Amino acid sequence: MNKVGTSDSYLISLYKNGNEEAFAELLKRHKSKVFTTIYLIVKDRYVAEDLLQDTFIKVVKTIKSGRYNEEGKFLPWVQRIAHNLAIDFFRKVKRYPTIVMEDGSKVFNTLDFAEESIESLKIKEDTVTLMKNLIQELPDSQKEVLIMRHYMQMSFQEIADATDVSINTALGRMR
Repeated sequence: MNKVGTSDSYLISLYKNGNEEAFAELLKRHKSKVFTTIYLIVKDRYVAEDLLQDTFIKVVKTIKSGRYNEEGKFLPWVQRIAHNLAIDFFRKVKRYPTIVMEDGSKVFNTLDFAEESIESLKIKEDTVTLMKNLIQELPDSQKEVLIMRHYMQMSFQEIADATDVSINTALGRMR
C-alpha cells in the first residue's frame, strides 16, 4: 500500500470499496501540505489542526456519499476545502468576536448570565398560548401539516406519504 507510484485515484477507488488503509495512505501523503495551506491562513497551530481534521472529515463524507468526482486532482480539491474552511473560520470569528480579559481568559467563560425575569417568562408563556390558539383556528389540513412538520419533525415527503397527498400539496398547506 505504501508504494510511491500508487496514484491518488487508485487509493480513492480502494477507499470507496472499503479499504481504510487506502485513506490512511492518502492522509499520510497529503496531511502536511494541507496543514501548511491552513496554517498560512490562520497562523495558529491549534486552529490549523482543528481545521485540518474538519477538512478530512468533509473529504471522507464527500467520498463516502459518492459525490467526489475523480479528475486526478485530489490534492488541489482537498486544499480548496481546507482554504474555504479557513476563510469560514475567519468569517465566524469576525461575526462573533471573542472578548479577552486582562488575564487572558475569555469573558463568556466567567460571566454568569442572570435568570430570565418574571416578565420575560410571562411573555413567553403568553406567546405559546397565543400560538396554540392560532394553530387551533387553522383548517384541519393545514393544522395537520404544521404539527407533523414542527412538532413531529417529519420531512415534507413523510408528511405527503402520511396524508396521501403530493409533496407540493403538503408544501402548499404549510405555507
